[in-house]
Amino acid sequence: MLSLRPGCAFALALSAIALSTAGAPAFAAPARSSVDSPAMQVDHYLRAQMRRLRIPGLQVAVVRGGRIVLLRSYGVASIELSVPMTDQIVLPVNSITKAFTGVAAMRLVSAGRLNLSAPVSTYLDGLPEAWRAITIRQLLSHMSGLPDLNRAPTIETDQEAAWAWVQSQPIRFPAGARFDYCQTNYALIQRVINRLLDLAPDTPLAAAQIETAGMTRTRYGDSTEIVSGKAPAYRFTYATPISPGVLRPVTERFLPISRAASGLNATAEDMAHWIIALQRGHILDRAALDTMWTPVNFSNGLPGQWGMGWQILARGNDRAVGMTGGGRAAFYLYPHHDVAIVLLTNLSGSFPEDLIDRIASFYAPGLQLSGVPALRIALEERGYAQAATVAAEMAAHDPQLRWNEAELNDWGYRLLTSGRPREALELLKLVATLFPDSGNAFDSLAEAYAVNGDRAAAIANYRRSLALDPANSNAQRRLQRLGAAGGAAERPPL
Repeated sequence: MLSLRPGCAFALALSAIALSTAGAPAFAAPARSSVDSPAMQVDHYLRAQMRRLRIPGLQVAVVRGGRIVLLRSYGVASIELSVPMTDQIVLPVNSITKAFTGVAAMRLVSAGRLNLSAPVSTYLDGLPEAWRAITIRQLLSHMSGLPDLNRAPTIETDQEAAWAWVQSQPIRFPAGARFDYCQTNYALIQRVINRLLDLAPDTPLAAAQIETAGMTRTRYGDSTEIVSGKAPAYRFTYATPISPGVLRPVTERFLPISRAASGLNATAEDMAHWIIALQRGHILDRAALDTMWTPVNFSNGLPGQWGMGWQILARGNDRAVGMTGGGRAAFYLYPHHDVAIVLLTNLSGSFPEDLIDRIASFYAPGLQLSGVPALRIALEERGYAQAATVAAEMAAHDPQLRWNEAELNDWGYRLLTSGRPREALELLKLVATLFPDSGNAFDSLAEAYAVNGDRAAAIANYRRSLALDPANSNAQRRLQRLGAAGGAAERPPL
């Protein structure tokens, strides 16, 4: 495939954003006004965001009141062939597959066949001694402390060797102590569920849900397989942190051992049908949904951000429950407002999860966005250099405001890895200011300085991170790479 420079090749993709392929002719996005319909507001917003983020193609579906109230597609599905995006194009959803796995697990919980509090060794034999006491709940919520299967040298070529490798690695931390996104968790859940169903260990888990929900275009497959109707995926690669980036194709392989964590491909419409089936109780009962959407507590009693295969995020007077995948797909439900949003793109690094709250606000006027989503909307309008000012204004307006460090940090890393390092730096400065006793906050800030080319500030902040958290092995490694191991742990300027 040709290497496409964004200045010329993206003229094709961006010009296609002006054309919605859901049957409507091309037209200029109208200026928003107080009388714009939610659909018009979404249209205006998504066109602007696609231009800003250089997204070739996108699908959106909105579910409200148990039915699809908006289904639209924008841009191009294939840049090489100038194929427009349509509602029927299939897109990879990557880790959204984990939400289906959470549902599959909860179906067995409802049937009395799976106990979330039981050790994994209740269901599987032959595990390493250090793995056996980890509970099903800790696996589903990424609190296991297990080594990550995705780090195995053969994870894309030889799953038996990869499985042997991961079992030989040390535990990363005591189960329940903290969050660590780890694919080993879902390989184990897949084997537990299939043992209970008397199926082969690596059988995919979503088939029953796909059939029940009528997801006619959803299927498993990766870059090594022919998936009918599937669009290619793209990502930008950056020679330097501030370069414009070169668009390249994405190739992915998910061996059967990984298919509980990744590997599904779907349309926004199919995802919407699945959400409706869940809401109507066709797949899970209400008690199971409530359990699935309840944050799991850490060992210290504080709540995490994950339930059973789903993320749970506070959203003012509601919560957002859902999942993201591959940096290019996301969906969230807002249960108290009976609204759900699905955004699928063909650009890894577009992080559509950062766009969903704004779209939800168009369809749920009573949704009171505060904290991280409100800050994100404000900074996109006012500029990230205003991060500290905007956060102070928000805190003055709402004395009860409590910032979520993990959500802020995740947002900063999304900026850092998608060609926006200067904006990431401004945001992570704010995080370190808000959480001055957090070793992780200063570790992240140090990485942002390093990516932006400020070696001295990176060293100072890594040292500050180590002073706050002497067990931070990442900071130790980074300092060694920077040629600054040891040294005083002075308080760095932000």
